[in-house]
Amino acid sequence: MTQNILKTLFLYFLALSIQSFGQSKPNVIVVLADDIGVGDISHYRKRHSDKIIVETPALDKLAKEGIIFTDARSPAALCAPTRYAIMTGNHCYRSYAPWGVWGSYQRSPLKPNQLTLGSLMKNAGYKTSFFGKWGFGIDFPRKDDITKVYRGDRSKPELDVNVTKVLGNGPKQHGFDYSLLFPAGIQDVPYVVYENEQWMPLHKKSEITYISQENMTKIGVKLDKSEGLGDSYWDPHDMGPLLANKAVEYIKSSKKNEPFFMYYCALAVHKPHTPAASLNGKSIAGTTPSKHLDLVKELDIQMDMLIKTLKQKGIYENTLIIFTSDNGGLLIPETLKSGHRPSDIYRGGKNQRFEGGNKVPFIVSWPAKIKPNRMSNKPVIGIDIMATLAAITNQKFEEDQAMDSSNLLPILVDEKDIETHPFVMIQAGTGKEVIIVENNWKLIIQVDKKDRTDLKRHPIALFNLTDNPSEKGEKNLISNAKYKAKIDKLLNLYNSTRDSKIKTGYH
Repeated sequence: MTQNILKTLFLYFLALSIQSFGQSKPNVIVVLADDIGVGDISHYRKRHSDKIIVETPALDKLAKEGIIFTDARSPAALCAPTRYAIMTGNHCYRSYAPWGVWGSYQRSPLKPNQLTLGSLMKNAGYKTSFFGKWGFGIDFPRKDDITKVYRGDRSKPELDVNVTKVLGNGPKQHGFDYSLLFPAGIQDVPYVVYENEQWMPLHKKSEITYISQENMTKIGVKLDKSEGLGDSYWDPHDMGPLLANKAVEYIKSSKKNEPFFMYYCALAVHKPHTPAASLNGKSIAGTTPSKHLDLVKELDIQMDMLIKTLKQKGIYENTLIIFTSDNGGLLIPETLKSGHRPSDIYRGGKNQRFEGGNKVPFIVSWPAKIKPNRMSNKPVIGIDIMATLAAITNQKFEEDQAMDSSNLLPILVDEKDIETHPFVMIQAGTGKEVIIVENNWKLIIQVDKKDRTDLKRHPIALFNLTDNPSEKGEKNLISNAKYKAKIDKLLNLYNSTRDSKIKTGYH
């Protein structure tokens, strides 16, 4: 009798403990901005300049309520390879297409059963959602046979594809319960929005049609990429507000005892620069020196909407928010003329091998756990999100999963001075350069553009970032015989690490 009573009490308190743990799990929102440089966020820019052209008050407040990393980099200086790396916790070179999968109708780099941010959080019992730009290849059906996957030729308009639904390799197949999907953001085909992988018509009269530059010109849009299939009511000016409002609806519909994970891949600030006239009662278009900066403002308003909704819901304190970008900022003439510096003090920008190509903001807020007004100079990469979320949800990786992701939780919560990466390996853009940084020594390595194996590599620049953070050209030390041993060491470290395919992450 006594044993039965004790057993009943044990099960009762165990149930209470499990329930309490379930309620204490944080909601998690990872925001991946598009083409936002470290200097685009005024909180970062104010570290080096008093001349602020566009304020980002919502993101600044988020930074002050948590921690910022001042030595954060994107895995690549371009979006597609970065998105693979962040989604999987792997370096770009572990993909079948290390330089990026650029067509929505191409084969996805995500393998079946590969661990993703979505599947990681789903395994932990989260309601998972994806919002925004996917940036991987997707399986769409052929128009003449919807049971077969379409694979086309990107050199010409692709019209033999059925874009009314996703056949495979979309968010649903990679761990996301809900999705509002833009296959290529606002920049490329198909110009269609999908809700739970089914075409979501933008208007009751919508039909799938041919989106041409001629028609886009009528609404003030210059296509960034190809003409092709899309929703007849496609207007990129409306897509940012659509994305933000859908995310707000999702948060409002969440249940307090059911933690959610949201991967919010913003459309801003990629071209075409088509800011909304207004959003959430605030004017946007035409309120800054350039359309590009209008979109920086719009992105900040979107963040404000998400944060206010969390607060209204009473769940902000126990929500972990990570904000970063897929690559460095855009060097737009009108923007630069205004005095705004998307790359802050760093040289170059998106698609370049210099620091401006990979330096990105990395802000983490979790009021219930992370002390405010903190800053870390530890080197971090976007791929570290995966191991950090695994630590928060008490999960371990299989041997071949998330091989390059390092756990940042001890820095965030316990304020420990841990080593994140003994050296950083990233890549630039279409120039096929790769980069290794160790103890602030940066070696830029050229990969032979004609070699499809990517095995032929030679060093082209060496910078001491401690003395020369802006990588002034006259201080390129590559030809200085004094640094030959340093160059050889870094080159060998990069080659041996990459070619041996060993893990580089600290879990």
